[in-house]
Amino acid sequence: MTYPDMWADEFLLKPSLCYLNHAAVAPWPKRTADAITAFALENTQEGATHYPRWEIKEKQLREQFKALINAPSIDDIALLKNTSEALSVVAHGLQWNTGDQVIISDQEFPSNRIVWESLAQYGVEVIEVDLNNHESPELEITHAATNKTRLISISSVQYATGLKVDLNELGEFCSDNDILFCVDAIQSIGATVTDVQACKADFMMADGHKWMLGPEGLALFFCSARVRDQLKLYQYGWHMVEDAGDYDTKEWQIASSARRFECGSPNMLAIHGLSASLSLLLEIGMDTVEHELQRRIDFLLKQLDSVPDLEILSATEPERRAGIITFKYHHIDHSTLQRCLMKNGVICAKRGGGIRFSPHFYTPDSVIERAIEILQQN
Repeated sequence: MTYPDMWADEFLLKPSLCYLNHAAVAPWPKRTADAITAFALENTQEGATHYPRWEIKEKQLREQFKALINAPSIDDIALLKNTSEALSVVAHGLQWNTGDQVIISDQEFPSNRIVWESLAQYGVEVIEVDLNNHESPELEITHAATNKTRLISISSVQYATGLKVDLNELGEFCSDNDILFCVDAIQSIGATVTDVQACKADFMMADGHKWMLGPEGLALFFCSARVRDQLKLYQYGWHMVEDAGDYDTKEWQIASSARRFECGSPNMLAIHGLSASLSLLLEIGMDTVEHELQRRIDFLLKQLDSVPDLEILSATEPERRAGIITFKYHHIDHSTLQRCLMKNGVICAKRGGGIRFSPHFYTPDSVIERAIEILQQN
């Protein structure tokens, strides 16, 4: 049995759709829909009768995240609402001094730009590094560092161009120079093998609704034990204390684990759904997921190469890509083209001055071929 045959029962997209938009919002696997349906039915019929079982599922999700990014412990994992919240926990949790610098790139999604720009109120300077047309984005970033650089925050894969950076190289530089390293990994976790220890990240965050194939409203926030106490808390509640289940005691202390960043009740619905999605990725293995996704990116590039008047805007070297390919058609405005593609069932995004296609590991070749046929008709 081939890999596509093995996964066919998990992905039930309408045959009329060419879904190439996993970098935005991914469709759920069948097991995820089943898990959420079962959870909804249980709530309807029994309410919270089995809440202890839900808490076991919550712990299981932390274990799955630990395995997915090779975190040292589940104590390093917090479950937050989204990437923006996690970035804000870092940005406004650290104690800043006037003149401190934060380095980002000029290709960041607004979440990984606005949050750092908001620190201007504390006298923090944001340095935007131009990553365009440079052989080594890592050197451009590290060369921008000074003795005032406090933190480097970078997307592992840029949302518009799909540019993938070498996190290990950047992490090594930060470690050697006593600079905090923050990684927005929303465009890589679930698409590529991720090792938070190998890249020496202090912080890593990612929503579950893209490459992890889960529902919106739940995100991973990794916070290294080494720097956890450096983040001041601004939200307090029953769930972030050490003895979260003891409601009667008047004495409390902040949890030593990353749960300290979760002030209130967890999103149990999304927890059940995302846990189901991650179970699929972990069963397959991220090595296989990455390999299969890269095979599809190779196939997509070959198909696009046959289209006249088309320019690839993304880096095409294997080491510089994950699951995103952005291109433009010279004879048609990309906004108009995106509307035409969507109208004809090619689900894609308008990003980075062009059209962004983002298949996943399970996307059939036939879907990519049909999308290119529709593209050429416009």
